[in-house]
Amino acid sequence: MTSLQSTNCARLLASKGSSTQLVKNVYVLVNNSHVSLNHGQRPLNGSPQWRMANRPFSSTAAPQIKEFFPAHETSKVRQTEAAWPHPIYTEKQMNDIKVAHREVKNWSDRAALTAIRILRWSFDRITGYKHESAVALAKTDPAKAVQKYSMSERKYMIRNIFLESIAGVPGMVGGMLRHLHSMRRMKRDNGWIETLLEESYNERMHLLTFLKLAEPGWFMRLAVLGAQGVFFNAFFVAYLVSPRTCHRFVGYLEEEAVLTYSRELADLDAGKLPKWEKIAAPDIAVKYWNMPEGHRTMRDLLLYIRADEAKHREVNHTLGNLNQTEDPNPFVSNYKDPNEPHPSKGIEFLKPTGWERKEVI
Repeated sequence: MTSLQSTNCARLLASKGSSTQLVKNVYVLVNNSHVSLNHGQRPLNGSPQWRMANRPFSSTAAPQIKEFFPAHETSKVRQTEAAWPHPIYTEKQMNDIKVAHREVKNWSDRAALTAIRILRWSFDRITGYKHESAVALAKTDPAKAVQKYSMSERKYMIRNIFLESIAGVPGMVGGMLRHLHSMRRMKRDNGWIETLLEESYNERMHLLTFLKLAEPGWFMRLAVLGAQGVFFNAFFVAYLVSPRTCHRFVGYLEEEAVLTYSRELADLDAGKLPKWEKIAAPDIAVKYWNMPEGHRTMRDLLLYIRADEAKHREVNHTLGNLNQTEDPNPFVSNYKDPNEPHPSKGIEFLKPTGWERKEVI
């Protein structure tokens, strides 16, 4: 891929001015929204669950219990199973997930990383999420650091819902374009389509799970609609220009997701998120991840979601290393030596920075 393609791809994915303005507009809309945080179920007396003065989000509960997206009852269908059953993760595998970063090796990587840094910087700046500044200030004035930069359950939930509503876009766009490309060329896709669509499905399950814990208002919905529309079209054009750069972009994006959920887990373990200590994982999460008895807390839920993001990080960094038109998808392939570590749908052989082409092809 030429440096011109990489540069064009980065411009399409993000520019400092345009991304900052986009995020600012989205956050202005979100700051006028109302999100009811359910925490399993709402109180019957209509009293507020979290009282926060002068906050842009209302946490006032509805006067009666209401299922945000109830299952549609029919006379024949008992239950609709997940289209892609989730692989089983062990507790050790999930606890072993680490923050990692793939070093830049070429212009394509640099273009993708630049786009991610601009988007992350813009979103963090507008939302006031400044982890590094908080850590630095805490060394000299812990009380002021908490007052100025602390992240609450509400702030994390808003951030998670918004970001997960966007995270399902790349897999769907990539899968759709590869599907159409396969039909135009009248050739097989070698297994890429299913993995990309499954990734998009998994991100949507993250969103649906969080929506069981917090109900967004119409301003939040409008913000998601606008951001999703812009990102979908930008990623669509970028994938046409350079799919390799787009997969690297998503790989770097998932690195940030793993980092964010790791910080949430650290704050939860440190007692900074006491309300989450009392929350049980919603039924939709228990069924999707097959969460065992005794491991269905909010912390367990974050472990599962972080593991998924780590898997997406591995998948997209690996796909970014391959020949985009000819190589088979190593995550759904059968290997000549099954005992040798190789890519799979699970996380038993997880490789944070992706598998190199010579290792799998």
